[in-house]
Amino acid sequence: MGKGSKKIEPAPLTSNAGKVKKNGRLKRKFYEAELERLQIELVKLQEWIRHKGLKIVVVFEGRDAAGKGGVIKRITQRLNPRVCRIVALGTPTERDKTQWYFQRYVPHLPAAGEMVLLDRSWYNRAGVERVMGFCTDDEYREFLRSCPEFERMLVRSGIMVVKYWFSVSDAEQERRFQARIEDTTKRWKLSPMDLESRSKWVEYSRAKDEMFAHTDIKQACWYVVEADDKRRARLNCIRHLLSLVPYKDLTPEPIKLPPRQPDKGYVRPPMTDQTFVPKAY
Repeated sequence: MGKGSKKIEPAPLTSNAGKVKKNGRLKRKFYEAELERLQIELVKLQEWIRHKGLKIVVVFEGRDAAGKGGVIKRITQRLNPRVCRIVALGTPTERDKTQWYFQRYVPHLPAAGEMVLLDRSWYNRAGVERVMGFCTDDEYREFLRSCPEFERMLVRSGIMVVKYWFSVSDAEQERRFQARIEDTTKRWKLSPMDLESRSKWVEYSRAKDEMFAHTDIKQACWYVVEADDKRRARLNCIRHLLSLVPYKDLTPEPIKLPPRQPDKGYVRPPMTDQTFVPKAY
C-alpha cells in the first residue's frame, strides 16, 4: 500500500447481536449501514481512478441467478456513469460471429480514468457456448489457449483485470428461479437459456472447472464469491474490490453555492404556453 492510501477494514464485530438473524443471515439494518459505508469508499475510489487515469475492467461470471446483477447494481448505485460503466452485450450477430472472438469486447475496454464492469464477458465461450454447443471444439480449445494471452496483453497495456465467479448452490438457484417465476417484475430475468441450464448443471460445473484450470493465471486470477447469501456476497465482493486498489481520499472541501444571478427585467412566458405532466398523484 502506498503512502496515504486507504485500506478497507471490516466493520468491528464485537458480537453478532443486532447484526445476524437466527437463521444466520445478516439483518437488513446492519447490511444497509455497511453497504452505505462501502459505497462511500467506492466514491473515493472513483475519484482516485479518475485522478490517476487508472484503467480497470471487472469481469462478473457465474451461474444464472447467482447474484451478479445485484452486486453490479450496488457498485454503480452512487457512482458517475461516465467513470464506471456497465457492459452487458447481447447475443452476437451474424457479423460478430465472423470476427476474431475477442474483437466485440475490445471497443468496450476502459480508457484512462474509467472502470468497466462486464456483466458476463468473453468467458461466454467457455461456459454457455461450450455447454450449449454454440461453438465448435476447435473454437473452444483455441479460446482456452488464447484467453490467458489476451488477458496478459491487457495487463501489460496498463489495464487492471479483476475476475469474479459467483458460486451458488443447486438448491438456492432453484429457489431464486421459482421466485422470479412468481414475481412478474422479475420474470423477464428468466430466459429459455436459463431454464435449460438447470438440466445441464453438471455440464456447467465441468465447463467451469476446465475454464479455471486454463485461465486462473497470476496476472488475472479468479476470485470466487460464495453467493447463496445475497447480502453477504454483495458486501464481501465490494469490500474485496476496494482492497485491490490502493487509493487516497480526494474528497473535495465543502462546496459553497454562489449567489443566484439577480433578476433584471426577466419575464417568464405564460404558464399556458407550456405542456405539463398531469398530476395523477
